[in-house]
This record gives sequence, structure tokens and C-alpha cells, in this order.
Amino acid sequence: MKRFLVLGSLFAALAFSSAARAQAPIVVELFTSEGCSSCPPADAVLMKLDQQGGTNLILLGEHVDYWNYLGWTDRFSSSQFSHRQSNYARAFHIGGPYTPQMVIDGRAEFVGNDTERAHQEIAELSKQPESAKVALQWEGNTRLHVSVQSTDRGKVLLAITEDGLSTQVGSGENGGTTLHHAAVVRQLRDLGNVDKGKFDSQVDIAGQSDWNPAQLRVIVLAQDPETLHILGALSVPYKH
Repeated sequence: MKRFLVLGSLFAALAFSSAARAQAPIVVELFTSEGCSSCPPADAVLMKLDQQGGTNLILLGEHVDYWNYLGWTDRFSSSQFSHRQSNYARAFHIGGPYTPQMVIDGRAEFVGNDTERAHQEIAELSKQPESAKVALQWEGNTRLHVSVQSTDRGKVLLAITEDGLSTQVGSGENGGTTLHHAAVVRQLRDLGNVDKGKFDSQVDIAGQSDWNPAQLRVIVLAQDPETLHILGALSVPYKH
């Protein structure tokens, strides 16, 4: 019962704190794996955030690949996400990557199933202003105009996420269970760097045959290449 009360207070506070940030999105990254028995509760937190809709959060579920050798290969996993998590470990000066790990705006990290800590960090970081403004505009069905204005240098990344995914796990620590996922990162691309305060590009967005277009979102992040702080972000539905 206490767990549900904590979850309720978390999501109520998120709506309030996000409004206080004047619509500047907060980026929530979850590093997870279908082979990790501690990860399903963290996946459930991310799904609950996804269901809120109006909290102005940008969610990224990044499935790492270093659990794959322990009896189950996560079909959403990638060494790219493991590498990104290792970069965060260095930036946060922690011993190394672990799952589940939640990272908020590239500025705070903690165990991903800690809903109370998530409440505290999102509420606090919602007070921080954006130092980069991202604008996105579809030009046709598969071409996206990406524009970033920033007071800081920044690396520009594009992610495509998919909701409504599930897996029947056949072996490993979660063997015999069905896992449900939200905001699974299907693609993560480096678009380039902010130069003299600006970035402007036309980007081709091509779907894959195993993606559900109705469940996709396209996300662009501006991120400090050294501190890994998120400087600004924006998310739009995939055009299909």
C-alpha cells in the first residue's frame, strides 16, 4: 500500500513541477535489461511516467547488452546504449554501469526503481532553465527539419522510441515472465554539433519493418559533450 502512495505522490508532483518549468522538457533515461531481475520494477516506473502524458517528460528506455551472456538475449539491447551508460558512469564518477539505472537530464543518477528519489530529482531539476532550444518540423513523411539554438556548445542526438512493446522471456533471471516496456529506444543517432550557437539540418527518418509507426516518437537532444548535461530537448510523434 505504501508503494502505491509513493507512486501517487510522485506522479502528482511531476505534473506540478513540469508546469513550473514553463514547458521545458525533462529527459528521463532508464538503462535496463530483460535479463536483469531487478529491472522490471524500474520498467514499470517508466511505463507509469509514459502513461501520464501531460507531465512534459521525454523518456528513453535504453536496453544494455552486457546481461545477454547470462542466459537471455534482450532483443532491444545494443552495445551503443552500454557505451552511453559507461560515459555517464565516468561523468558521475561512479564505479561503473549497473542496472536498473535512471539518469535525469544528464545531471542526476540513481537506482531506477527508486520512485522516491525520482520524485526528488525531477522536482528539483524542473527548476533548471534550458540553455538550448530545439525546434522540429516535419517536411514530408520521412524528412525532419532539426534546429537548435544554444548558449553552450552541444552535441545533437536523435532518438526514435517505441511504446507498447512486450516480450515473453524464455530463460535467464526473468525466465517464464512477460515483460512490458515503454519508450524503448529503437535508434540513437549523432547528428552533429552546435556551431556558433546554432545547429540546422534536414534529417531523413526511415522506419523499420518491425517498428509500429503508431507507437513511435522522434526525440532530439542537445547534450554537453563533457558534463553530459542535457541542454535542451524536444519530442514529436512519428509521422506515418
